[in-house]
Amino acid sequence: MKSLKVVFLGTPEFAKNALEAIHQSHHKVVGVVTVADKASGRGQKIHQSPVKIFAEENNLTVFQPEKLRNPEFLKEIKDLDADVFVVVAFRMMPKVLFEMPKIGTFNLHASLLPDYRGAAPINYAVINGEEKTGVTTFFINEKIDEGNILLQRELEILQDESAGSLHDRLMIVGSELVVTTLNGLAENSIEERPQPHVEHPKNAFKIFKEDTKINWNTPSKTVHQFILGMSPYPAAFTVLKIGEEDKGLKIFGGKFEVSGHDKMPGTLEISKNTFKIYTQDGIYEPLELQLEGKKRMTIKDFLNGFRNFDEIKMA
Repeated sequence: MKSLKVVFLGTPEFAKNALEAIHQSHHKVVGVVTVADKASGRGQKIHQSPVKIFAEENNLTVFQPEKLRNPEFLKEIKDLDADVFVVVAFRMMPKVLFEMPKIGTFNLHASLLPDYRGAAPINYAVINGEEKTGVTTFFINEKIDEGNILLQRELEILQDESAGSLHDRLMIVGSELVVTTLNGLAENSIEERPQPHVEHPKNAFKIFKEDTKINWNTPSKTVHQFILGMSPYPAAFTVLKIGEEDKGLKIFGGKFEVSGHDKMPGTLEISKNTFKIYTQDGIYEPLELQLEGKKRMTIKDFLNGFRNFDEIKMA
């Protein structure tokens, strides 16, 4: 089978796994493009992307351009004479870059396109209670996530599965699909096809802090799926009033019950052994949570940290 020369572009763990799969295949990674190192945290420690760490550990050539249109960077990439570029969890690319390789540039997206185009496909698949999702490889064009499909793999979403768990399973399936796509392109055995037109597409817009607040005035199952879809990152939250102070409370998982009641949605019922929040049609009981300024903990440890439950209310 023909070996392709590959330039890989990506940043997080999801991308690192795909890069590792290509590196272990018979294809040759001739260059790796990732985000610039960033200082973060209290000590402003320099952090490198998972993709860069793996690339340097395996003696791969790394590029970290501030701007993808930089003429010097573009010349260096062009001189690599790659057959194909592979993009996984990167950023918007200019046409001058994605049109550079002989075969083209393909992207791995964590959904069954055309569903869930956008930045957060895994989160929204869980939030919306989908029973299945998958991964898609497709050729990049000038429109976001709208290029011709190469290959797809379907994956069942398990009951009560979090976005984090689904992410890890899709990462494995996606990495395998990237190598399968490279093999197919090398053999010229893949017939690309346009994405079908969808009248009302399911979108996966970027998630901001304000999007992660829990709306208790919705059905219990909706609350449950929302929390799972935000877990562990960026994490769904609500606000508690503890004494005179408002504290954010991240919730990572729990259980729900549909039952009639006459409480206002968002009403909190708390004691040494109970933490219930009333929803539109029942109750939700958090099992894993994190109070602002504290570490993530079980509900048992959380409740053990309080003596006066009368001072705790929903803000």
